[in-house]
Amino acid sequence: MDLTQKFLQFALVGAEWVLWLLVILSVISVYVMFERFLFFRQIVGADAGLRRNLLAALVDKDFAKARKLVTGSPGSGARMVAEMLDNEARGPEAVEAALNGMRSEEKLRLEKNLAFLGTLGANAPFIGLFGTVLGIIRAFKDLADSGLKAGGESSASVMAGISEALVATAVGLLVAIPAVVAYNMFQRRVKRTMGEAESLAQNALGLMVGRKTELTAASPKAKD
Repeated sequence: MDLTQKFLQFALVGAEWVLWLLVILSVISVYVMFERFLFFRQIVGADAGLRRNLLAALVDKDFAKARKLVTGSPGSGARMVAEMLDNEARGPEAVEAALNGMRSEEKLRLEKNLAFLGTLGANAPFIGLFGTVLGIIRAFKDLADSGLKAGGESSASVMAGISEALVATAVGLLVAIPAVVAYNMFQRRVKRTMGEAESLAQNALGLMVGRKTELTAASPKAKD
């Protein structure tokens, strides 16, 4: 079996299927961008909006009010605090474990589908280049089959084929650039959101764990 001939037959299929692949990937990337835009638009400012009232409730040890404030809030910090409040009665260790678990869960929630954008941004130009190589192979194969003619018709045909093949590279770049821009923008949003969430959660943790420590320290005195 001649592998070169097998690959040549594959290359002669042309680059049109590569262009269709890039179109499909671009449609998916636009969907991901739109979905992430709506998601971050929903949660922006959510934690900052309830921060003062939530911490005041925790200072007053009004855990019922604190639960009411964080229930249903889309903010990552509020979701962390809600999980901590659910484990508040089990002690400081359980509260800290709940925070650590929710931290990882929220990061995954914020980064949903961003890996696709990053991967597409890094590889779309290579997919387009692959299509260009296939197109050039086909153009030169057509030239070899027809041979050079005095009028230059074959050369013109090859140049036209190469120019069409280069379209694949251009489309690959066209797909990659918005994906890279969106990926970087959303990654910055993830870092900012996680920073705000961590700040709120750590403040809440200090108030909740401090309360438990006070109760533990006071219990022996009560027995005396």
